[in-house]
Amino acid sequence: MQMPNFRQTVYTIMAQVPAGRVITYGDMAGLAGQAHAGRVVGGIAHYGDPGLPWHRLVNRFGGLASGFHGGREVQAQLLADEGIECQNFVVVDFMERRWRPE
Repeated sequence: MQMPNFRQTVYTIMAQVPAGRVITYGDMAGLAGQAHAGRVVGGIAHYGDPGLPWHRLVNRFGGLASGFHGGREVQAQLLADEGIECQNFVVVDFMERRWRPE
């Protein structure tokens, strides 16, 4: 069951992900209080506030989103603009780039 303010919580967390770092759908769901709602996070990202840095959201392996607006090529370029290298649409040094707030 989804909390009524889950979407807003996801927005708040997404706004905090620093440039040069990425977060997984599952990590985001857990931080927002619904550890098993990674797919819901994906839906929120796809239809969510375009002013948020959704390009920093990746799968649990560091893979880029096939449904990213403009495609994975655009997501890879946005990440590259922040100094994050991707190879074959996967974040290089994913574990070092993965953001997990204290």
